[in-house]
Amino acid sequence: MLAKGKTLMMAYGEIKLFAGTGCPELAQRISNYIHVPLSEWDILRFPNENILVRLHGSVRGQDVYVIHSHNRPIHRSIMEMLIAIDCLKRDSAGRITVVIPYLSYSQSDKKDQPRIPITARLLANMIEVAGADRWITIDLHSGQIQGFYNIPGDSLTAFYILVDYFRKKKLDAVVVTPDLGFAKRGRNYAAELDMPLAFVEKRRIGNESIREALSLIGSVENKDVIIVDDLIDTAGSIEQAVNLVKQKGARDVYISATHAVLSDPAAERLKNMPVKEIVLTDTLPIPEHKMLPNMTILTVAKLLGEVILRSHEGRSVGELFNE
Repeated sequence: MLAKGKTLMMAYGEIKLFAGTGCPELAQRISNYIHVPLSEWDILRFPNENILVRLHGSVRGQDVYVIHSHNRPIHRSIMEMLIAIDCLKRDSAGRITVVIPYLSYSQSDKKDQPRIPITARLLANMIEVAGADRWITIDLHSGQIQGFYNIPGDSLTAFYILVDYFRKKKLDAVVVTPDLGFAKRGRNYAAELDMPLAFVEKRRIGNESIREALSLIGSVENKDVIIVDDLIDTAGSIEQAVNLVKQKGARDVYISATHAVLSDPAAERLKNMPVKEIVLTDTLPIPEHKMLPNMTILTVAKLLGEVILRSHEGRSVGELFNE
């Protein structure tokens, strides 16, 4: 009698890895880790900006993984992913899993203003309609997005990768969240690192979306500080937090985040901040002109590689995190 994992491998055939243009270096690292070569395809862009995906070989009956972060230009990146899924479906892939290390529109997860869309839900619907059978992503901005999908998926976290890195530094530090919205995950960082926790309290100014740092809940005086967040976009909130903790007597300041979105003017802001180290992951490639000397990039390739193998073999993903 065959084990469950063996049965699944027969049902879906071999693993086929495909790299989109969103994070080709990360896809190669995953390929190297699980010892499965990247399959070849052409991603063509025509003068009218239409996209064509053409496979070099059949994927009929195979267990296919498309590794593609939503990198700039975002909407072309999303269309490339959807067209790739449709291409694989029409070639009769046994199962299609879309691996999206950074999922865009994750901040558009609710109607918090009148007359606006819930774009994260729309994107989930598009991925399903295109033909994906499963999805994998890392550090969603909001956990409720998982409920937007009717297909199974794995919402992972780079939390343990980042925590392990800072644990080895043995800092006398305080964990700080740049706003109260990240407080719960901030508590997890503080508990795992056995450090105190502080929060930056912010308020909205009038009817504008601009936010102002008001005060720090907690003490950072004569302590190093680790400011934690899920992503760095324009770095406005991070800049406020850094300035505030410095005003409150913090020593060395570290920044930790999973996704390096780095929309302008983030790189310039980060460059001018009194920060000792900025620790990020490779869910998104960082352009050379935005790389800074004090940036450390940790890879999520092992995490995603392990999840791909476990998914293929029908083994628990939760065991990776002792769940």
